[in-house]
Amino acid sequence: MEKLPQILLVDDDDITNFIHKTLLAKLQVSDDIRVATSGEEALTLLTQQPPYLPTLLLLDVAMPGTGGIGFLEAFQRLPQAQWGVTKVIVLTTSMDSRDLARIDELPIAGLASKPLTPEKIDTLLRLHFQRQLPAE
Repeated sequence: MEKLPQILLVDDDDITNFIHKTLLAKLQVSDDIRVATSGEEALTLLTQQPPYLPTLLLLDVAMPGTGGIGFLEAFQRLPQAQWGVTKVIVLTTSMDSRDLARIDELPIAGLASKPLTPEKIDTLLRLHFQRQLPAE
């Protein structure tokens, strides 16, 4: 499988980040997997010079400070050439119906429940990148 150039995990939970980063690395999805523990940290990374342009951004919704929805609102104000190359997948354990309605208006490619599994990753790769994990 052709690896994704860059993946950015945005989640305030260090354990979730560790599990997801370890799984993505084990499955050889990308050689460049970065972690941001807040929406603010992710926006700083995306707006540095030169900007970091992840191919896939896995975003937690429920974070203190700039949460997932606040991040997405700021993300869509970045130049289209920048956010247009990134597929955003929102990761959640559960969502309020108001959050779901708001997310429908924002630039995301899809939703997935936590935690990620090899099957969920394979589905994301198939749906959004026309790739699949190698058969074991």
